[in-house]
Amino acid sequence: MQKIAIVGFGVVGQGLAEILLRHRERLRKQYGFEYSVVAVSDFVKGAAYDPKGLDLAKVLELAKSNGVSRYPAAQTGWNALDTIRKSNADVVAEATFTDIKTAEPAYSHFKAALESGKHLVTTNKGPTALFFRELAALAKSKKVQFRYEGTVMSGTPALNLAELCLAGNEIKEIRGIVNGTTNFILTNMEKGKSYAEALKEAQDLGYAEAVPDADVEGFDAMAKVVILAKAVMGADIKVADVDRTGITKITLDDINAARAEGKRWKLIGRLSREGGAVRASVRPEKLDIADPLAGVGGATNALTFSTDLIRNVTIIGPGAGKIETGYSILVDLLAIHRTAAAEKKAAPKKPVPKKPAPKKARR
Repeated sequence: MQKIAIVGFGVVGQGLAEILLRHRERLRKQYGFEYSVVAVSDFVKGAAYDPKGLDLAKVLELAKSNGVSRYPAAQTGWNALDTIRKSNADVVAEATFTDIKTAEPAYSHFKAALESGKHLVTTNKGPTALFFRELAALAKSKKVQFRYEGTVMSGTPALNLAELCLAGNEIKEIRGIVNGTTNFILTNMEKGKSYAEALKEAQDLGYAEAVPDADVEGFDAMAKVVILAKAVMGADIKVADVDRTGITKITLDDINAARAEGKRWKLIGRLSREGGAVRASVRPEKLDIADPLAGVGGATNALTFSTDLIRNVTIIGPGAGKIETGYSILVDLLAIHRTAAAEKKAAPKKPVPKKPAPKKARR
């Protein structure tokens, strides 16, 4: 039984809870995965802890009115760090907001989870990009797992593709669309809308924030490129090493000129091996229409991995969304479950002590 604490119960945390609630029986039958969510903690919605497990339907209902702390008969009043350190969880699912400058408060959550010997799964790009090596080393020293599939392309398995399906290849280059908001804006500009009009529509639909700099200036894509550099290419890239330019200066004239050339503008995150170094960039690029990435429209994401053995492999899928990102945490929870099951199966069985033979009675 995997005991889970969910830290951050906004869109992503609730998406995970809905998946776990809806698919409990299938997960048990198909994967032997049984779970208990013992704690939920959110700065706005409140916190509740029950070592025997919470009723997720009840937690989701209370979350609608920011009333998780009203969960009956549960320990309440704990902050996130209390929840992480004091709960009996085996795994912490961290889904709080991203701060790419300081990585807080998630960085403190990450360290508390790992230092207390709990597995950590996350969708949070901040600490994963800024402190990847430190966190990976801490997890190794504590003999727990640090997993972060949802930090790059939400539920689209970009990191698992590289780690598992492309194993044995040398990955020479990674390039792609890793920010759905900018891709949505550029796609709409191809329909004749100005940058300002396309941005406004993205904001109205919830793709872009009121202050959209993280997306349109390339900061979000930059964090994902740094994670890919460290996790896939083994490069110690810092955010300052990424050559970053956003899309704010792309005009309708630029869009139309590219179309006349048989090309299309995309904000491309790129990593390439040059000698012994890895170069990183995020910038608008004109792609030939025949390029698989050029045909990816709307808020969709895509990555092309260039390898030595099977050449180019492109994966396309959603890069955001409540259920999609919640699913990325489920993928990591299942990976931890499989590892635990394999370790249990491989562990040597303790020999059953033989009972001493009964003594013969003397005549």
